[in-house]
Amino acid sequence: MFRKKSAYRVAVVGATGAVGAEMIEVLEERKFPVESLLPLASMRSAGGTVRFHGTDVVVRELTNESFANVDIALFSAGAEVSREYAPIAAKAGTVVIDNSSAWRMDKAVPLVVPEVNPYDVGRHQNIIANPNCSTIQMVVALKPLHDAVRVKRVVVTTFQSVSGTGKEAMDELMEECRDLLSFRAPEPKVYPYQIAFNCLPQIDDFLPTGYTKEEMKMVNETRKIMGDPSIQVTATTVRVPVYIGHSESINVETERKLTANEARALLSTAPGVLVYDDPAHRIYPMPLDVAGKDEVYVGRIREDESILNGLNLWVVADNLRKGAATNAVQIAELLTR
Repeated sequence: MFRKKSAYRVAVVGATGAVGAEMIEVLEERKFPVESLLPLASMRSAGGTVRFHGTDVVVRELTNESFANVDIALFSAGAEVSREYAPIAAKAGTVVIDNSSAWRMDKAVPLVVPEVNPYDVGRHQNIIANPNCSTIQMVVALKPLHDAVRVKRVVVTTFQSVSGTGKEAMDELMEECRDLLSFRAPEPKVYPYQIAFNCLPQIDDFLPTGYTKEEMKMVNETRKIMGDPSIQVTATTVRVPVYIGHSESINVETERKLTANEARALLSTAPGVLVYDDPAHRIYPMPLDVAGKDEVYVGRIREDESILNGLNLWVVADNLRKGAATNAVQIAELLTR
């Protein structure tokens, strides 16, 4: 049982990575009641510092003994680290909020988006999974529609920024742009092909079905979070040369008819959603608009004229914040309530 207190000892695992750094920033921005912050990282990164509330905090090496007296640990160091250390932390009495794919589909582990299924937090056994970034923004937009007219089928194509791969990928995009503008041939290292001025229709490894692991994450996680295994989902995930912010083209088929105006009205009052939709004045969400924001932006809301009960949505969010760090901190906030 999680013990509520006036302030909490919080660890961030992967504190020097792109998402870990964002977690620390969001903890400060949202005034989460932190008694003490423990930044943890690999031996290579230990000894550096992170800034928190105007103070430099030393990064410690992640070990089996790191979680003594830690109340909450935000993990963002990859699935391998999470599989090894999350059970150790949980056994020590720490509640782990894990941003990797390691625990998402474990039946004993709740997979939570606070605007969608906050009640699932209550059944945790000291590990709570943070969903895939692309899934998070999609289900935040789908939830009010599903509650009103039940979503039957979703066809989604994502346009995912390089920050979803990490800092090395962001550096690679910048280096490739410099090379190309200097008439030099880029040498990709993070991605299999040049990402600058290009689109890669592959995120994660391919499965025997021809889908990628990333695509199947969106299928399986959506059903688990929404609590409805009958929702049919098909996904195509694409990496694009954008630094921050994932965009999604979502086609939704519902059980009952919902007009575009009705959908717009539902979404405009939904928690965590910002409707940004006035095509007559060229107002629609773009990654540049959402970087540094916590809301899920929805625009291009229109009826699909090819089917009876269909809608098209364009959904954009900051993948480092709502797609990762902010969602994790919101889960921590649920615990403290």
